[in-house]
Parts: sequence; C-alpha cells; structure tokens
Amino acid sequence: MRIIDSLLMELDQETASTRKVLERVPEEHLKWKPHQKSMTLGQLALHIAIIPGAIAGLVSQEGLELPGFREDAQPATKAEILQALEGSHATAKESLGKLDDQKAMATWRLTRQGKELMAIPKIGVVRVILLNHLYHHRGQMTVYLRLLNIPLPAVYGSSADESAFGA
Repeated sequence: MRIIDSLLMELDQETASTRKVLERVPEEHLKWKPHQKSMTLGQLALHIAIIPGAIAGLVSQEGLELPGFREDAQPATKAEILQALEGSHATAKESLGKLDDQKAMATWRLTRQGKELMAIPKIGVVRVILLNHLYHHRGQMTVYLRLLNIPLPAVYGSSADESAFGA
C-alpha cells in the first residue's frame, strides 16, 4: 500500500460527510453571514467544496508563494456548490492518485516574498492543508447552519437533530 492510499480512503469518506453537510445549506441564505468579518454562507460552502481539488493541485507543485489565493466567489445556487464538490473530489483523487511514495515524501514549501514559512513533505500538505483544513471549515459550516436553525446531519455519530443509527 502506498503512503497516499489511506488518505485517499479518508478523502472518500470525508467527502461523503461533507456532501451531507453541504446538502443542508439553504439556498435562500447563501448571502447570509454571522458577522461582518465572516464569509457568507455561500462563500464558505463553496470554499469547502473546492478545498480537495485546489489543495491537491498545490501538491503537484514544489510549493506556493503567498499571496497566491483569491477570495472565494459567491455561488448563486446550492447545485453549484454540490457540483463544485463533485468536481473537486474527482480532481483530488486523480491528482493525488499519481503520488508515489517518493513524491509523497518530497518537500513542499510555502513562501512569502521569498521567505520560507513552511517546509513539509507533500503528504503533510494532504493531511494538514487539505484534510484538516476541510474539517475546520466544515465545523464552521455547522455553526452557521445551527445559527440559522437548520438541522445538522449525523457525521461522526448522531447529531442533536439526526440519529446515525436509524430511529
């Protein structure tokens, strides 16, 4: 088994969980935000949806020079968000599937104005910047949904609104 294979299995499982959360996003509240400094619900949902493909794309490079990100767009529909998730997941699977053990252990660097901020193996980028980043923002999304009184899906066991075990 290659180093990347267990993380690809985790990505599949977590994409299914992420889909359950994003399916709860109410289209009529896509422009809502809990605070003036926060992303809108739609921006956060789209950000979550594109994380796998975007970060997998970074892993195919030697590193990233900041600022290299742009502000996330405001989606018009929930369908746009869910399509972005499907495309992002497919892109991530294809890109990361090419990562043999030697490439997985190659150093990836994050720099700003030529100064190195981080140097970690590419497999660490998958763990920290892809998966942990996804979990962080998915957790934020559940707070947004709770503030809008939207029932939360069971993700890791039951939620206060939904049983993971049937009835």
